[in-house]
Amino acid sequence: MKQIPTVLIVDDVPENLRVLNDVISALDCQVVVANSGERALALLERTEPCLVLLDVMMGGIDGFETCRQIRANAKFKDLPVVFVTALVDDISRGFDAGGNDYITKPIRVEEVRSRVAHQLERFNLTNELKDLNLMLEEKVRDRTADLNLANRHLRKEVNERRYMQDRLNYLAQHDFVTQLYNRDALDEHITHLISGVQSKTNAHVPYFVLIDINEFHLINDACGCIAGDELLHQLATVINDLCSPQRDFCTRLSGDKFAIAVGRGGAEAVESLFRIMNQRIEDFVFVWDGRQFRTSLTKIAIPITVDMVSFEQVIMLADEVSYSCKKSGIYSRIVENADALAYEERRGNLNWGLRIIDGLEKDLFEVHFQQLFPLTETRTLGKKIEILVRLKDEKTGELLYPNDFIRAAERFGIISKIDRWVISHTMQQLAERPHLWEEVSQVALNVSALSVREADFADFIVAQLEKYQLDGQKFCFEITETEALNNFVDTRHFMSLLHECGCSIALDDFGTGFSSYAYLMDLPFDLIKIDGLFVKDMHVNAIHHGMVDSIVKLAKMLDKPVVAEFVENQDIVLQLQALGVEWGQGYHFHKPEKL
Repeated sequence: MKQIPTVLIVDDVPENLRVLNDVISALDCQVVVANSGERALALLERTEPCLVLLDVMMGGIDGFETCRQIRANAKFKDLPVVFVTALVDDISRGFDAGGNDYITKPIRVEEVRSRVAHQLERFNLTNELKDLNLMLEEKVRDRTADLNLANRHLRKEVNERRYMQDRLNYLAQHDFVTQLYNRDALDEHITHLISGVQSKTNAHVPYFVLIDINEFHLINDACGCIAGDELLHQLATVINDLCSPQRDFCTRLSGDKFAIAVGRGGAEAVESLFRIMNQRIEDFVFVWDGRQFRTSLTKIAIPITVDMVSFEQVIMLADEVSYSCKKSGIYSRIVENADALAYEERRGNLNWGLRIIDGLEKDLFEVHFQQLFPLTETRTLGKKIEILVRLKDEKTGELLYPNDFIRAAERFGIISKIDRWVISHTMQQLAERPHLWEEVSQVALNVSALSVREADFADFIVAQLEKYQLDGQKFCFEITETEALNNFVDTRHFMSLLHECGCSIALDDFGTGFSSYAYLMDLPFDLIKIDGLFVKDMHVNAIHHGMVDSIVKLAKMLDKPVVAEFVENQDIVLQLQALGVEWGQGYHFHKPEKL
């Protein structure tokens, strides 16, 4: 009787456990759940699962540490571990920790089931292979009396083992939807090409080609995941048929992305490939349920240069070139040489993702502050400050401002890491410098949209307050007005949790969004910050002056104090005072300095 496989799901959010349980239960397997890494490790010996679905961000030990401890146990060294994450940055860390695969959030039902079935098949084949090896050893001992018969059986079983080994190797290197090579195989191939570039043994400059299906999400969402998979399979066949086996390495990278490593021929070979591909795609029609869909591709190609030292760097550069091209309405581009790529990198900040990661790992970020000043006769004990973040250039020592790197941090999904770093280091410095802590009455910290959406981010702030024994009433967290109204439920929950610790909440950049009085009435915020766009020239711009006046009147109706940013001169101060604005912030009062 075939044993039903056991899948261990590890996540500290009950709703995530329920959703994954419902999805995987349809695969005829037994599900065991754990709400922490510690609990998962305790269940391993007792349940002996065939697969672990592991969340990354958890209280206690996180998913990466849990995976490392699983791999430290020789008994579970071959146990498949699939990470469940919302951040691109977590994927490479997951593989480094010993993970076999990953599932992106928000999850897609068919993708989860396909990946789980894929890993269970690999696990079962591996165990069958081990059992067969044991059987072979026993049979060799038991059947020496009849060598002819034994040899005939052995040959048959060796062939079966060889088939299973070949099947395992195939599964490890190929994508199960398109049958093309997968990301792991591409990583190995690109690393080999990079080695050739570094040692100057390549006869031609190799190229990395990234391909997106522009209509994939439309078809996938409208017709379902099965249709999406069929579209991927058909286009994979088209693209692979155009590639030369002696020159090109064709893969499915992830989602709706394909990649081709062109080893020979340089830019001319890529131009020829793009030209033929355009002709084939023009003739390609995807048919599903009687409907016909025309498709188009975004194709970019970049040379693999001596400045590229890792597969991740190649992927990041190609992805950002593709992103920039789409924003400009360009759907096909070949970067012809390293100088052009270097120019593009400087112009478009293509390498910011790596610089930000280095900044976090090497402590190149700095905490600065700017003081707020009262514009009325309000008396305050201590000074109010807003915390600002700066990134120090490792080579020049120059300080880089958020406008330089925040967009890239949001683009690559690592803005929350910066938020966490700033909050942790600010609280650490305040705790280590009691005189500074006594001087301030309020410390304002900006929180990004992606951070607000993270289920555990408010808990992280609470944990930092407890760790450094700081009074939450002195902290004010600033959330942009647009984000607050776009993600009303998440924002309200985030505000409520922080209010329980005594923290206050500010609606930042007020006026640039789509203020709704009804929504504002339901949000538990404490003050309004007027966007500096309207403040910095309100003394010469009647429209902006009127906008500030309207915001102040709205704030009075809501009984909320107002802070005006970008106060640059005394004329602006006088106008703000006339309108009844309570606080001003800007270079007229105080230039930011290191905390």
